[in-house]
Amino acid sequence: MGESSFVGTVILLITGLVTYQGFRDSSYRYDYIFDVDKILRGKEYIRLISSGFLHANWIHFGFNMIALLGFSLSVENSLGTFNYLLIYFISMIGGNLFALYIHKEHGDYRALGASGAISGIVLASIVLLPSAEISFILIPGSMPSWVFAILFVLISIWGIKSQEDNIGHEAHLGGAVIGVLCVLILQPTTFMQNWWIAALILVPTILFLILLIRSPNMLIISNYWGDDIQKFKAKLKQNDEDPDLDYLLDKINKKGIDSLSRREKELLDNYRKNL
Repeated sequence: MGESSFVGTVILLITGLVTYQGFRDSSYRYDYIFDVDKILRGKEYIRLISSGFLHANWIHFGFNMIALLGFSLSVENSLGTFNYLLIYFISMIGGNLFALYIHKEHGDYRALGASGAISGIVLASIVLLPSAEISFILIPGSMPSWVFAILFVLISIWGIKSQEDNIGHEAHLGGAVIGVLCVLILQPTTFMQNWWIAALILVPTILFLILLIRSPNMLIISNYWGDDIQKFKAKLKQNDEDPDLDYLLDKINKKGIDSLSRREKELLDNYRKNL
């Protein structure tokens, strides 16, 4: 997977030029990054694509492009240039839409990078060649690509849940799932041959999405994974004059966590500690 592809190289060059322009002109960068308020309220939907051509720094750009070139050739050779581009851009949009869903209440959330699109290409390549070996820069040894795919999905799910870093795990997972689904649609014979790797990627993701839709508060409370909220509340002690947990969660869902008063944030922190 160390070879590059023509279309992957073209994308690298275009992305590099746009990224460089973003470094030179901060207003240009601000006008095209992923911005929840600008997309939802300003209806600037172009940001779902334009943000995929901007990067935080050259290291961010470099890692993304190395991953892109490392997996592009297998996808381009198997599916053709048009389908490669289709997967790339649909994964980019799909990843950003999933990030938009996760952060719809966070008006100040911003992001940039081609990670969603590249995740789609990477996972598409793995579904096509699940037994291929993957190696990493500066890390000795290698692993089967299907093992990497499972780790990728689990780390993305945990990253979305924990929200402990600045990595766009939402875009990663959304783009990856779109990439897998595109391969299964564009090349159905792959499903018959490699159905098991598609299942290993999609099943935990679908279960996580169901849990997320049914229990959106799991993103607010660090150790809460959709357990019965009544059991959770039974473990908490609070003064009669304090707002209850239902009130706080409802307020966060409607207005975002920044709408809480200082006292309400202290209460929420106490709930997390008492869990």
